[in-house]
Amino acid sequence: MKAATLINETVGKWSWWKEMLTIVAGCVIVSIGFVFFINPYNIVPGGVYGLGIVMHNIFPSVQVGTFGYMFDIPLLITAIFIFGRQFGGRTFFAACMTPGLMNIISSVAYPSREALRELDPSQLLGGVLDLSDHLMLTCVLGGAMIGLGLGLVVRSNATTGGTDIVAMIINRYRSISYGRIIFALDFMIIASSLLVGFSIDAAIYGYIMTLVFGYTVDMILAGNKQSNQIFIITPHYEEITLRLNRDLGRGVTLIESEGGYTHHRSKMVMVICARRETLTVMNFVRQIDPDAFMTVGSVMGVYGRGFQPIKL
Repeated sequence: MKAATLINETVGKWSWWKEMLTIVAGCVIVSIGFVFFINPYNIVPGGVYGLGIVMHNIFPSVQVGTFGYMFDIPLLITAIFIFGRQFGGRTFFAACMTPGLMNIISSVAYPSREALRELDPSQLLGGVLDLSDHLMLTCVLGGAMIGLGLGLVVRSNATTGGTDIVAMIINRYRSISYGRIIFALDFMIIASSLLVGFSIDAAIYGYIMTLVFGYTVDMILAGNKQSNQIFIITPHYEEITLRLNRDLGRGVTLIESEGGYTHHRSKMVMVICARRETLTVMNFVRQIDPDAFMTVGSVMGVYGRGFQPIKL
């Protein structure tokens, strides 16, 4: 059914090819991140692979990959019901491609089967990329690469499976950032590794990697779409409103306000703008009223005219 879904999409359109190529690129980047920066250094990752490693230590007769399928299949079925067949097909494609790419890249990166079996970092690319003495750098690079790759996959309406699906389902119904959900799930998975004999160092490095990973995913998914909400209290609200309308092209909302101490009534300016436009807004306000009171806060999502379409 999933294979048929891929065929049923509008294959001839450039947008379809662009998204599929983006998924492939994302899977390649994720695979490189795991092969070169995570797997050789005994770092406990989050996600389905991390949970599979933990479960394998409890039930040694069941392989990590088997646990992965046990977790992925029910999640994929759930995702198809929630997001539609197109999501299921693309996720199936990405979920199958990533482990295969990891195997291929690993076979090329290690000089022998023995080195591959032991995941010896001293023999990785002939020892050129041995970062055994720089585990912090390994966590940062690995987390950033995996986050970048996964972000590209998710932007193309797919995931690599596992906890990614859980995060997308929660994000669909709750205004919680994708990266924060992944971090919370991975936090619990990595913590569970301590119960089955993994070292505290492995868990700490796993947490560091997860922080970098979550931040990178959020940056890739939001990018220039990240927005700020700005409140401006000033007697010159009409002039500031005109300036924001005319020079920035942003609509504003005027809110009736009253000082708690002076009981002076005025209007407060509220504007939503792209994060990159925040300094421009602040410069406008400073030029008109250097004594204006401002608050700036990040918003999780902005939908409607001038921003993203409303999610259903």
